[in-house]
Amino acid sequence: MRLVIAAVGRLKAGPERELVARYVERAGQIGRSLGLDAPEIIELEESRARRPEDRKRDEAERLRAALDARFSICALDERGKTVSSEAFAADVGRRRDDGAAGLAFVIGGADGFSAEFLAAADMRLAFGAMTWPHQIVRILLAEQIYRAATILAGHPYHRS
Repeated sequence: MRLVIAAVGRLKAGPERELVARYVERAGQIGRSLGLDAPEIIELEESRARRPEDRKRDEAERLRAALDARFSICALDERGKTVSSEAFAADVGRRRDDGAAGLAFVIGGADGFSAEFLAAADMRLAFGAMTWPHQIVRILLAEQIYRAATILAGHPYHRS
């Protein structure tokens, strides 16, 4: 199953980008035997629209255009559901076992997502009630994808 991390905004070269790359590479290595591809990173320019509503709508259109229409969409949203790493891994495994073409984890721009984009998402996920910088969310997400692959593989990285 293909995995995608799609984000509005670009990570600059530096430790954040390197850490994401490290987890993506690890996820690809362990995921290969599980039928999970290494997450593909898609970075989109932030909208230059003046009003937040227009920016959200423009970014949602760009995201939809960049993603395969067959993929399930998981929107990272502070009002989303918080789940354990085990439950996250189980959901990824279930989607893979159900024959999903892919799963796209989407990180919105500074203004978040439009209501329409959130309503169309298959899942809304939060890393707690706090607001996190997008760079850190990308690192957390890449690590959790790697962790999910290790859980599915029975690897000892994750300790319950």
